[in-house]
Amino acid sequence: MNAATVGDTVQDGIRWRVEQGVGTITLERPERANAIGLAASHALTRAIHAVLDAAPRVVLLRGTGKIFCAGGDIEEFVAAGDGIDTLVERILEPLHPAIERLGEAPMPVVSALNGAIGGAGIGVALCADFVLAAASMKLRTGYAAIGLSPDAGASYFLSRRIGSERAKQLFMLSDALDAQRCLALGIVDAVHPDAELAGAADALVQRLAACAPGSMARVKRLCAGASARTLGAHLALERDGLVTASRTADAREGIRAFVERRAPRFDGG
Repeated sequence: MNAATVGDTVQDGIRWRVEQGVGTITLERPERANAIGLAASHALTRAIHAVLDAAPRVVLLRGTGKIFCAGGDIEEFVAAGDGIDTLVERILEPLHPAIERLGEAPMPVVSALNGAIGGAGIGVALCADFVLAAASMKLRTGYAAIGLSPDAGASYFLSRRIGSERAKQLFMLSDALDAQRCLALGIVDAVHPDAELAGAADALVQRLAACAPGSMARVKRLCAGASARTLGAHLALERDGLVTASRTADAREGIRAFVERRAPRFDGG
């Protein structure tokens, strides 16, 4: 089962494509710290839907420049004046459903944080299953410091990674955390020298792209909802998933490859 190809597309500081089973979404507005304003939020929404509609085996989120995403575009907020509430609604109305879809996507999602993240950039960065960071990466929530509150899933994804109490403290205090502190807390999964981040992300993406898509989807579904289920309900879901998986061509190929001591070649069947 092959993903559809989506040609390289650039709109309002967001670039996306799907090629050879890998969907890539790049924040490409470095002159504005890859901030998400009205146009960028709509472009990011289009990018997410276009990439996921193509059903790639893995999705990679990355940024250009020295900052992954500073969050919302403060200059647009200032220009909006008393109409900031209307602007915020127009930004979030399409973006939140897209973030939800990306956060619940059946395929693995990887984010490569080339620099600082803040505000809405936290949600975009941490919606991924694997979060890789450059050594120069920093996190600062920032919302409370300017009288606002979290959006784009920032509070959800940060709480899921480090617990609600610790996340609450980070949002209230807006202290800056460097990459090593983020790693120690579990906010990111690995830290690489800046020059090696892109290569590490690409290597992980290729490894994930070689996995059986059905297995990846079932793993995500099982782990994401485990805390909300009883043991009995979870065991029943595991049973159903394994029985379904055992009927697939990918399972037969994986078992044959194991016995033959070779790398499996999964085709999504």
